[in-house]
Amino acid sequence: MDTKVLTAHVPLPLAKKIDDLAARLDRPRAWIVKQALTAWVGEEEERHRLTLAGMADVTAGRVVDQADVEAWAASLATDQPLPIPQK
Repeated sequence: MDTKVLTAHVPLPLAKKIDDLAARLDRPRAWIVKQALTAWVGEEEERHRLTLAGMADVTAGRVVDQADVEAWAASLATDQPLPIPQK
């Protein structure tokens, strides 16, 4: 796999945490950074996908009334919570 070197300035406390993890896991610093970036990019891609799906639901009218959601949320602290509101 081809690679590209990226450079980033990070706060010293974060750099120390990365170095500590690398030592504890007996891995190179670059491996720790690659793992972290891979996880973060994956999470951002999933967040974007879910946002687009949510926007499509709104466009299609698949929404739940806010008052129903608020009533449901308030009921969660009671002995008899309401069922999850459905469209």
